[in-house]
Amino acid sequence: MSEKKKESVLAGFKAFLMRGNVVDLAVAVVIGAAFTSIVNSVVKGIISPVVGAVGTKSLEGYKSCLKAPCAIGPDGQPTGVEILWGSVLNATLTFVITAAVVYFLMVLPMSKYLAKQEARRKAKEGVQEVVEITELELLKEIRDALVAQRGGGTAPTSPRNGF
Repeated sequence: MSEKKKESVLAGFKAFLMRGNVVDLAVAVVIGAAFTSIVNSVVKGIISPVVGAVGTKSLEGYKSCLKAPCAIGPDGQPTGVEILWGSVLNATLTFVITAAVVYFLMVLPMSKYLAKQEARRKAKEGVQEVVEITELELLKEIRDALVAQRGGGTAPTSPRNGF
């Protein structure tokens, strides 16, 4: 591989990494991982014990035996087939809480902000259109006044520009 081709490949890779969406995605993944850790701690440290206080044990302890006998054998290995539905419920709660927090604290405020920005932009465009129409009418009035001063009486209109 020639030195020039190697440099162009590296330059292309650097340009790819420095594009805004790739950097934003990397930041989002890091923040998401940190946020998931917080939510997992909340579910494990607060919600699971509350469920355990209402029930008989924490969410991780709920399971069903699909193939008996479900126990710990003399060698320390589990026997039978257990379905750990408490772990699935725990993961589902973690997902729902994470999704709710992301939606209510990030997505919803951002969409409201963007909607306000769009409304402001549209309002600004509407004001500019009104101003342009008003300026056009003002120019017509000035034209009519100048024609009247010259003694023409009515304002002639040109087929080319409407004046």
